[in-house]
Amino acid sequence: MSEVDELVDKLLQELRRGTITIGVLSQLDKPQYGYSLVSILSDKGMHVEPGTLYPLLRRLEKQGLLESKWDTNEGRPRKYYLLSRKGKEVFAQLKNEWKSIVGNMEGLLRESEETNDGNG
Repeated sequence: MSEVDELVDKLLQELRRGTITIGVLSQLDKPQYGYSLVSILSDKGMHVEPGTLYPLLRRLEKQGLLESKWDTNEGRPRKYYLLSRKGKEVFAQLKNEWKSIVGNMEGLLRESEETNDGNG
């Protein structure tokens, strides 16, 4: 792997790390357990390792953004997570901020492409 590839890989990891939280919160309007979240996110194009997801779920629960409940009815016990009222409020604000960031970035990137196209 070249030096450039390694640098891009590290920067992409940082970028993804910043998006995982909002991605997870977006899927918890209905109760989900860890593995179901990994699958749902993966199906929607966001690959999250279980080793990243489970500590994140615990942290979000400690922050009061998630509620959890154990379900022991179907053989293997599963801990289901759901947005709390506070979590819904925080997610709504994060979602609005995300939309603003995406809009601003699209403008910046479009401007950059136009500038580069004019010089080539």
